[in-house]
Amino acid sequence: MLYRVAELADWQQAQQTGFFASADLQAEGFIHTSELHQLLETANRYYLGRTDVVLLELDEAALGAAGVVVKREWAESRGQYFAHVFGPIPLAAVVRIIVMQPDPDGQFRMPTPLQG
Repeated sequence: MLYRVAELADWQQAQQTGFFASADLQAEGFIHTSELHQLLETANRYYLGRTDVVLLELDEAALGAAGVVVKREWAESRGQYFAHVFGPIPLAAVVRIIVMQPDPDGQFRMPTPLQG
């Protein structure tokens, strides 16, 4: 599975279009995603304290079946490979939407459905 912390406005737009897209797709040509072990660092680095986000759990096989290319590319700033999704994400590839709310200190913790 891949994970995308999504702005609520982008997720609401996806409900209308049938595809999730975000500003990074237009600006960089791909949608940034994280693997489970990268999720919290990503959430706390880029979305610290935000309450207007949801977590999308994405089925990588469903993306491939829909013809959406996923490539793991080196992110120098993070020193890791990250999965980049080269195109809008069809809603059929979204396995579930998980509530992400920061603690009072603004930090995100691993959502309960993903623990264990």
